[in-house]
Amino acid sequence: MVTTTYILMTKLAPDMGDVRQREKLGTEWIETIARKCPEVRFVGHYALLGSYDFLDICEAPDAETATKVSLLTRSLGAVRAESWTAIPYGRFLEIVEEVS
Repeated sequence: MVTTTYILMTKLAPDMGDVRQREKLGTEWIETIARKCPEVRFVGHYALLGSYDFLDICEAPDAETATKVSLLTRSLGAVRAESWTAIPYGRFLEIVEEVS
């Protein structure tokens, strides 16, 4: 299966409760994604300090599947979830050559 890499940027609602509940909520989130989008493979998960709370790197077969991940994330308490396409740098350089 051909996949594309996506970056999911997530901002949680300020009323998400006690920060110590993050592990439980995170487990529920990943189980929901696995159940509803089994073709998605997570490559990395990072907590951030800044305008977003989390950055996830995942592989999905298409933009529609990445959109499902964003929508599920929003339905589980995120106030903002953005999916960005990530192109490996080597492939980016190939594209530059193709259009030059």
